[in-house]
Amino acid sequence: MKKIIIKIEDLEVEAELNDSQTAKLIYEKLPLKSKVNLWGDEIYFEIPIKVGLEEDFSKDEVSIGDLGYWPEGACFCIFFGLTPISRPGKILPASEVNLIGKVLGNYKELKRVKRGQTVVIEKV
Repeated sequence: MKKIIIKIEDLEVEAELNDSQTAKLIYEKLPLKSKVNLWGDEIYFEIPIKVGLEEDFSKDEVSIGDLGYWPEGACFCIFFGLTPISRPGKILPASEVNLIGKVLGNYKELKRVKRGQTVVIEKV
């Protein structure tokens, strides 16, 4: 597990990446900078990595605090609540994502993030 810091304006959240190939590729490219998009209680943003679904890490349902990579949009995703297509008790991404890690800090702070803010991901 590799630790990272996700910075969005004055907010910093610590997270860790798992041992998936996607997470390793992302870690090698750090630091990364992008602009925030929101979809319900999901932050997502484009990153310069193109990979497909990983058999052992792809999921169509996620948990609060999960970090994912969305192959369809080449996006890094942070799930901190329900998306527009979620159902009670089930957090659903737009389509399958590769699970790449987990937020270690207080994910509730992510609710104050706004679309268009700058996000930077760095190694700890």
